[in-house]
Amino acid sequence: MTYHVVEDPIKKVAIFGGTHGNELTGVFLVKHWLDNGAEIQRTGLEVKPFITNPRAVKKCTRYIDCDLNRVFDPENLGKNMSEDLPYEVRRAQEINHLFGPKDSEDSYDIIFDLHNTTSNMGCTLILEDSRNDFLIQMFHYIKTSLAPLPCYIYLIEHPSLKYATTRSIAKYPVGIEVGPQPQGVLRADILDQMRKMIKYALDFIRNFNEGKEFPPCAIEVYKIMEKVDYPRNENGEIAAIIHPNLQDQDWKPLRPEDPVFLTLDGKTIPLGGDCIVYPTFVNEAAYYEKKEAFAKTTILTLKQKVFAPLYIRHHFWFAC
Repeated sequence: MTYHVVEDPIKKVAIFGGTHGNELTGVFLVKHWLDNGAEIQRTGLEVKPFITNPRAVKKCTRYIDCDLNRVFDPENLGKNMSEDLPYEVRRAQEINHLFGPKDSEDSYDIIFDLHNTTSNMGCTLILEDSRNDFLIQMFHYIKTSLAPLPCYIYLIEHPSLKYATTRSIAKYPVGIEVGPQPQGVLRADILDQMRKMIKYALDFIRNFNEGKEFPPCAIEVYKIMEKVDYPRNENGEIAAIIHPNLQDQDWKPLRPEDPVFLTLDGKTIPLGGDCIVYPTFVNEAAYYEKKEAFAKTTILTLKQKVFAPLYIRHHFWFAC
């Protein structure tokens, strides 16, 4: 029998809400868990709920000076602390001090970063590394537990698209994106779905820490290919909008001849290219400023061997 092993138990977990202050499900849940965290506690595990961008939460805006979810890179984390720095850069350094340092043995084991999207993405787990066997098993567990409710896995591994996310300071970073939900709004169904995703994730960690062996698994992931901007005029202004046939069709196959944009004079602009892609973050409100109409993805299957915690099953012989 061939095993993949993880040597240490999971000890420290954080749940971040309010990385973007107008994505209210995570804010609402984290504030609730700060008042009463019984449902997120698991024996032998430290679980810390945390509001990441309190100023943005207070104003119910995405950010104050810059996007907190894009500044956890060495340059920003290494800057000398100063009141002249953007608020989110200063906040990133504070968070890195509390939950990191990033890329160190002292960093938190897992950070769940809770987000909403205005796109019709349903329950989405965001994976940053296709070789992370622990998270492949966790995501498989969450998907299986949520069924028949769909759960999609978005792999953002790309040679030229770098993210520097808030959660990236953890050894195992997990993005949770649930929508559609307008900015500054709470929906009970969306909150229930996100709450269940956290429950199943924590249940998986508990099972792992108790020494459970997980059988081989395979998960379907949507790997990012590229981001697509809106058509623009000579002044750089948007010249066409998302076509009705594409609106709300996240994760659905999109063919080269399919319409993706519509101009105000009625002209349809097709996808083009020579392959089927799977769009996501379609017409996301927060991405207008980032010049992203949608992202193209392709489907891959990630496989994982039998998975067992070495620190408990030390009496077996393991080979990777």
